[in-house]
Amino acid sequence: MQENQNTTLNDTAENAAQNVADDAQAAESVVLTPEERIEALEKELAESREQTLRALADIENLRRRHTEELASSQKYAINKFAQELVPVKDYLEMALLDQSGQIDTLKMGVDMTLKQLAAAFDKAQIREVSPKAGDKLDPHLHQAMSAEESDAEPNTIVRVLQKGYLLAERTLRPAMVVVAKAKA
Repeated sequence: MQENQNTTLNDTAENAAQNVADDAQAAESVVLTPEERIEALEKELAESREQTLRALADIENLRRRHTEELASSQKYAINKFAQELVPVKDYLEMALLDQSGQIDTLKMGVDMTLKQLAAAFDKAQIREVSPKAGDKLDPHLHQAMSAEESDAEPNTIVRVLQKGYLLAERTLRPAMVVVAKAKA
């Protein structure tokens, strides 16, 4: 039995070697003439050129689509926020048209309008920067408009002239403040 297995293995190895030798002879027997070789290479070159042109066209189409999408997103990025502001404008116009002369009603309408605007700011991730007296000046959030002598520590906020605003984590407008300076 052992001998049969060895014989079968030897036969299989010999057959594989013979197949490789036959393939090598077949490859040698198919010798191309120089003209045929040139023609085959030219065909291969033409195929490569076509593939390259298609790839370049695909890249150009991607670049064009990306440019169009970018322009569209920039153009309509404010759309959501604008939709939130339209009712605020409507309420302000109604307040101006009010001829009733009732200050309390007008005040209530303006308060409701301010709440509507605050809600629009929240949805757009706009937050107030409202520093308090004694806070340290942060040049990323505050803009010192002037400095006045004070008993407070230098470069601390004495008073706020105008609130600032953040859009997400970016400063939209710094808070305008007066800072303390040492007494002379």
